[in-house]
Amino acid sequence: MPLTGRRLVAAMCVGQVGNLLPHVVVQAIMAKHLIPLWGLSASEAGMMAGAYAFGYMLAVPVLATLSDRIDARMILGAGTFVSMAAVLAFPFVAQDLVTASLMWGLAGLGFAGAYMPGLKALTDRLDPGDASRSVTLYTSSFSLGVALSFLVAQVVADRFGWRAAFLATGLGPAAMLVAVALMAPVVPPPAQTGLLASLGAVFRNRPALGYILGYGAHCFELYGMRTWIVAFWTFVAASRGGSVPVGPVTISVLFALLSMPSSVLGNELALRAGRHRAISVVQIASACVGLSLGLAADAAPWVIFTLILIYAITIPADSGALTAGMAQSATPGAKGATMALHSTVGFGLSALGGWGFGVALDVAGGPGSGRAWFAGFALLSLGIVLGPVALWWSRHSPSAHTAPLSKGRTT
Repeated sequence: MPLTGRRLVAAMCVGQVGNLLPHVVVQAIMAKHLIPLWGLSASEAGMMAGAYAFGYMLAVPVLATLSDRIDARMILGAGTFVSMAAVLAFPFVAQDLVTASLMWGLAGLGFAGAYMPGLKALTDRLDPGDASRSVTLYTSSFSLGVALSFLVAQVVADRFGWRAAFLATGLGPAAMLVAVALMAPVVPPPAQTGLLASLGAVFRNRPALGYILGYGAHCFELYGMRTWIVAFWTFVAASRGGSVPVGPVTISVLFALLSMPSSVLGNELALRAGRHRAISVVQIASACVGLSLGLAADAAPWVIFTLILIYAITIPADSGALTAGMAQSATPGAKGATMALHSTVGFGLSALGGWGFGVALDVAGGPGSGRAWFAGFALLSLGIVLGPVALWWSRHSPSAHTAPLSKGRTT
């Protein structure tokens, strides 16, 4: 029997977690395993980690827009398979910075066919009234998948070697392949416009563009932190002689796990207090926490630990609200194209976030310097404060309008 309703949402969330099991394996193990193995600088390591998002950015404009023309379920299945194959092949092909970046970029390219087309496949099979909370559950399950990715990758790599980490996490996407096989086919309505016309409709839709640009700022901050959290905590532990409250595995998993309830609650806040207002407050608060964390790089470990937990709440609290706002603001007939631009901007800035943080580390003295870590966190804070600027721009324009989101206000 084909999946419908709550069973479909549950299956897609489980499949999403499986697809994300390899998502941060490079970031999770690079400080301890890959950087010393290949003699990488911080900027080179950031480039390697960002290759996943870069591959995603290259493919998603075509794949997500194509979901307006064919059943997104087919794109979801193909993208999941490619990503799974690339991760499983990584330990056999990756020998240095170049080959590792190419393979990791291929994994990201495959994921471009899985994440937003997966969201399109889900929303195409739901009643409109169920969309906002279902979208938030789907996007917030991202955080659970990332938490498991941090956990499994580090535990397996420390016990069995870095190659085993890729093999273990690379099996996760099989869960989404099962979900795809159980979905009923859906034939999208005939496209009313060509591909370029669909993209043109997106660029004329200022309300959607505001959410898209705000999402880009969010991703810059989020992936900058996800890329370097293990290395940062390794620095904290080393500079304190190993006297820290928890180890790198625990801190990275906690950081990711807190993202899921934070994203759900952030969307609920947006529905009640107004989406633009709630997102802007969260993003400004996150910038303040990021700056505080950078300033506290040489402080007592429990102070840093507390700030990281607060950061784990502020960074993702805008995610579900931004994505739900984008989906609800999309022009009819151009939802896939809107999602394509959303992901292109988001993951493009994700790649820049991880790499830019690495560059900041190198320029300001290297990963062994507290001043360098302040530079990295200051860069992330600068990026996220551009989100409220984008939302203000989208609202204060002659053509600005925002589609209603259940009972929530939009400003």
